[in-house]
Amino acid sequence: MKASLKSALTLTALFFISACGAEKPTDSTWRKLALQNTVLLTLPHGKVVIELAPQFSPKHVAQFSQLTQQGFYDQTKFYRVIDGFVAQAGPKDGSKKDRSVPLLVMEAEWQTDKSWSYTQVQEKDLFAEKTGFKDSFAVAYQADNDDGLGKAWLTHCPGTVAMARNNEADSASSHFYFVIGQAPRYLDRIMTIFGRVVYGMQHIQAIQRTEAMQGDYAVDHRDFTKIVSMQLMSDVAKADQIHIEVENTESTAFGERLVKRRAREGDFFYKKPPPVLDVCQIPIRSRRIK
Repeated sequence: MKASLKSALTLTALFFISACGAEKPTDSTWRKLALQNTVLLTLPHGKVVIELAPQFSPKHVAQFSQLTQQGFYDQTKFYRVIDGFVAQAGPKDGSKKDRSVPLLVMEAEWQTDKSWSYTQVQEKDLFAEKTGFKDSFAVAYQADNDDGLGKAWLTHCPGTVAMARNNEADSASSHFYFVIGQAPRYLDRIMTIFGRVVYGMQHIQAIQRTEAMQGDYAVDHRDFTKIVSMQLMSDVAKADQIHIEVENTESTAFGERLVKRRAREGDFFYKKPPPVLDVCQIPIRSRRIK
C-alpha cells in the first residue's frame, strides 16, 4: 500500500471513529482475554472457548459462571439444534436439576449517557438506528433524545451465546444457545446475550442437528451431542488452558479495516456493491497465544 493511501485510510478511520463518539483510538490491535472471563467448553469432537460479557449482562454471566463451576452443564445435551438457526443446550425440562436454578431478570438492553462510546459501523440498520462494536461485541444503538441519552444492546450475530427462556420475559435460568446460522436479529432486545465464541466455532457448527429433513428418520435423542465438560478457563489446569487474544475494536487498525471493507476495492469486485456494512458480517479476529 502506498504511504499516501495508507495515511488517507488512517485519517478516514480516525475521523470515522471519533465521529461515532468512540473513545480515543488506541494502537493496541489485540486484546488479551482474562482467564476468569472465558469458558472452556469441551465437546466430543473438539474444544470451544467462549468470551463472557459481564460488562453488559452481569447477572446472567454470574449465574452461568456459578453453574459452570458447579459442573452443572457436564453431560447435558444439545437438545434443540436447528440448521441455520441455533444450537440450544441444558438439563431436561422440568427435571429437579432444571427447577433448582433461580430465574433471571432480563438484561437485554441498557441505558447509555454522554460518556458511553462505541465504534460505529452502520446507520439505519434494519433493526436499529445504528450498529457498531463495543469491547469486540457487536452492538446496536438508539438515541432517546438530543441530550446524548439512549439505549444499546448486543446483537444476535453468528457465534453469539444467549440465555433461552419461556414466553415470560424474566423466565431464563440455565438453558442457553449458540447462534449457528444467519443472524436472527429479530431476537435482539428480547433475549439476553451474555457471550460469544472466540475459538472453535467449527465444533459448534458440527453439533448434531436434532430436526430431521421431512421424510427422513427422526434423530434419536441418544445421538444428541453431549457437553463433555464446561469450565471457567481460570479453573482449568495450566497445561490445558487456551489463551486467546481478540481484535481490539477500539483500535486505529480496526477503524482502517472497516473503511476498506466498506469500500470493497479489490479486483474481485468488478461490480461494486453498495457501501453498506452489516455488523454481523464483520468477523472479529481472534488468535491463540502461548
